[in-house]
Amino acid sequence: MLKNNASYVSSTRSAVLTQGGLVCSASPLAGSIGANVLKSGGNAFDAAIAVAAAEAVVLPPMCGIGGEVFALLYESSSGKVYDITGSGRAPKNATAEYFTSKGYTKMPPEGPLTPTVPGELHAWQTILEQFGTQDLANLIAPAIRLADQGFPLPGRIGTYFEAYKDKISNYPSTKKIYLNGDFPFVPGDLLVQKDLAETLRRISSKGIDEFYQGALAQEIADAIISAGGLMTSEDLAGQKTVVTEAQASTNYRGNTVFASAPPSQGYMLLEVLNILENYDLRSMGWGSAESIHLMVEALKLGFIDRLNYLGDPDFIDVPLNTIISKEYAKIRSESIDPKFSSNDPSAGTPDQLQSGTSQSTSYFNVIDSQGNCVSFIHSLSQYFGSGFVAGNTGVLLNDRAGRGFYLVENHPNVIAPLKRSMNTIQAYMVIKDGRPILVGGTPGGDRQPSWNIQMITALLDYGVNVQAAADTPRWHHFPGSDPATSDLPFELRFEEGFDDETLKSLSNKGHDVKPVPEGQTPGAVQLIQINPLSNTRIGGTDRRSDGYPMPE
Repeated sequence: MLKNNASYVSSTRSAVLTQGGLVCSASPLAGSIGANVLKSGGNAFDAAIAVAAAEAVVLPPMCGIGGEVFALLYESSSGKVYDITGSGRAPKNATAEYFTSKGYTKMPPEGPLTPTVPGELHAWQTILEQFGTQDLANLIAPAIRLADQGFPLPGRIGTYFEAYKDKISNYPSTKKIYLNGDFPFVPGDLLVQKDLAETLRRISSKGIDEFYQGALAQEIADAIISAGGLMTSEDLAGQKTVVTEAQASTNYRGNTVFASAPPSQGYMLLEVLNILENYDLRSMGWGSAESIHLMVEALKLGFIDRLNYLGDPDFIDVPLNTIISKEYAKIRSESIDPKFSSNDPSAGTPDQLQSGTSQSTSYFNVIDSQGNCVSFIHSLSQYFGSGFVAGNTGVLLNDRAGRGFYLVENHPNVIAPLKRSMNTIQAYMVIKDGRPILVGGTPGGDRQPSWNIQMITALLDYGVNVQAAADTPRWHHFPGSDPATSDLPFELRFEEGFDDETLKSLSNKGHDVKPVPEGQTPGAVQLIQINPLSNTRIGGTDRRSDGYPMPE
């Protein structure tokens, strides 16, 4: 169990309740900007773009316009949920043969060879065109001011500059922005990003075509190529955002849970929930060794299936409907030993598959007074992404190609021209009787499934308050599917706050119990719960972030 937990752990902070709009962000600056958009008459989709733009400035270790987006949008007027895929493709010259000819056995983790085409800006514009009421220039104006005039680094974000000093020192274009001379920035220092401000002004004036097809696109491509990368202006011009009515969903204990579809790993959340539905979690007790063991074993099955079957659906056949079916989950649950950990889980077999029906990061969420909801996650992949800023543009590029692709022949995620990698980032939303009751997510790469499962079960199985759920100590299963670590032995990593008896019980079940590695932040959960009877919106923001729920 959790320490000092008779039934549920309380939080030192209160949840924020309102019947109006609400924004939960890891940044108070970004959250307040989104709340102001709602106050001025904008809808949740407008506010989401303003928050995303601000976070792209004030959370540079996590996200930026050189990154990518996945989102779920609930449109109250139609009652529909839409899935936004704003991930980028590998450059047209990126082949496995190219990398192996350079001596790589795994994809390089950093530098100009590692970005996929940035999808962030394209996703913003697509969302506004289809769902918004305000123009992009108006919504990114506060972000431009923050980049141009600077902002004081808050306590938690400020620590990443020292932790990743070596990475951001590798390229002069990066060092001049993210180091304070030869020293790392520290909390309280003013971070000014003049080049990024100028880039955002050009986008504000000329639209996103300036980034993808204009002179700015050529500047970005020239900087990448001159540094030894592969991305061309033609690659940038080919970026598209995919918008579909959400298909990846399952019913969990009478609630419809939606998650980001492939190439996001979001569907793994649905598979694991289906497995867990075969068990009475509530009777096991929240935070008990029995419930944690069960969740970990279900996650292992989800991860091995993901490694074997998930990739870009434009390149491979992802058996999505089968993997998230109840029949498949029942078969997979039968392989779980309730008494002992599996150290060699197997993927589902073709016969099992036939038995069913035929993406370092920042997460935030928004609800407006009309009930429109946004579950939004955007990422540079690892902290500070590739570590490479494209010339004088101020654009810090992602390293999704380096962290998502393999160089193994016939692997679902072997790199190929114009292919999207498997993506760790994911958003989720829970609907009951046609209306959202929970909007949530967290950054954290391969740790997201563990943490999202803990949040959903805390709220739906145990009735925990959203702020207490966000603040409670967490665990995660390691490794996941990162090519750099996927072949390492299993570990079950815990934050401080679990009692010794629980950890000992899990160890006796065969888990290699370890503390969370020093300096590794266990996520930044943002939750909005909606009471459908009173229409009260309840916001919870992780104590591990600098944020706080912002009502309009």
